[in-house]
Amino acid sequence: MLQVKALQKSFDGFLAVNDTTLNVEKGDVVAVIGPNGAGKTTLFHLITGQLAPTSGSILFKEENIAGMLPYLVCRKGISRSYQVVNIFNRLTVFENVQVAVLSYRKKTFNIFQPAKTMAVSETRKILGSVGLLDKSEMTSGSLSHGDQKVLEIAIALGNRPELLILDEPTAGMSPEETAVTLRLMERLSGELGLTILFCEHDMGMVFSIASRIMVMKQGKSIIQGSPDEVRNNQQVREAYLGGADQCST
Repeated sequence: MLQVKALQKSFDGFLAVNDTTLNVEKGDVVAVIGPNGAGKTTLFHLITGQLAPTSGSILFKEENIAGMLPYLVCRKGISRSYQVVNIFNRLTVFENVQVAVLSYRKKTFNIFQPAKTMAVSETRKILGSVGLLDKSEMTSGSLSHGDQKVLEIAIALGNRPELLILDEPTAGMSPEETAVTLRLMERLSGELGLTILFCEHDMGMVFSIASRIMVMKQGKSIIQGSPDEVRNNQQVREAYLGGADQCST
């Protein structure tokens, strides 16, 4: 589904992403891991159009989307969340997701139909799928941090993605919230059949859910393989995981 080949991104001579390769097959749950500054978020920005690569290709369903504008990438079937929560704090939970659904449908204005009556069933279905239906009338800014992160995933689902990209989905969460998010990702993959690409620092989560893992260091991809292959790779241990105790998570 997604093939990143020899991708580079340079900022004033500094290679933030350097000859990176990544493969994501349909139905995969792929984790990208690496120390801070490894280039993970920059890679996600390149895939989703927030940044244009210096060189290399990004093939999504065999089409090169490198340098394509973000809204066009979204239309192709890629949606994402961010490290820092990106929601409309003053809107309700329902309205946040409804806006995404209406945007996907290209329905932004209709003088003959009140906005609150539009896309109601689809919005409620998405909220139910992520466990936020009972909080649909709450103001989004009043949600806990964990629920705000889940809401951001719900907003991404409003664009009906085939590939869902999550940038540190459990960052700042409590262990209980992390467990809820892990179960949500398992449902999205298993029940909805979504392909998921995510980066995460919680190695317990990574090794429990990812079908494949790609490791980055200093902008380069070191290895991509199964959890066991990554866990047993000496270069990965030395570069990131730091020894057998963390690798055996």
